[in-house]
Amino acid sequence: MENNNAGGGVDNTFRRKFDPEEYLERAREREKQDAEGRGKSKSKGPPVQRKPLKHRDYEVDLDSRLGKTQVVTPIAPLSQQAGYYCSVCECVVKDSANYLDHINGKKHQRALGMSMRVERASLQQVQERFEKLKKRREPGSFTEQDLDERILKQQEEEEERKRQRRERKKEKKVSITRILL
Repeated sequence: MENNNAGGGVDNTFRRKFDPEEYLERAREREKQDAEGRGKSKSKGPPVQRKPLKHRDYEVDLDSRLGKTQVVTPIAPLSQQAGYYCSVCECVVKDSANYLDHINGKKHQRALGMSMRVERASLQQVQERFEKLKKRREPGSFTEQDLDERILKQQEEEEERKRQRRERKKEKKVSITRILL
């Protein structure tokens, strides 16, 4: 057998040779792209302005699932999995404490379009709030009629919740019987 390395000059080292001109050209191209990229990012406009935090105008329903058992399947959609589903963030939280932390947290509030900053109240707003709280606390302004109205209102709300719950159960039964037939 003949050895090809002896006089033929075959390069079998497989090492890349450093070509300074090639790398200099690559560096120039990269600098051009970076300069173009910086120019574009500055022209995006002002940063997103979010609204300050505000009170929730709805009641968080944590008691509806208290004491209930639920069948957990791995192929169920997110909204039907075990735990509390947040439709804004499209995530499932496993228990009520973590759900409260989530809806009061930064990620959820940003998804709603709010920053975590609270609007600064003026002197007049604070004084109006104190007056409102004083009127609520005064014993002379409280009457039995107010109490009766509040009790009736609560009973109506509770009946409405029960009615909605019954309707949902009926709908489930109807849909299950349709599937079985």
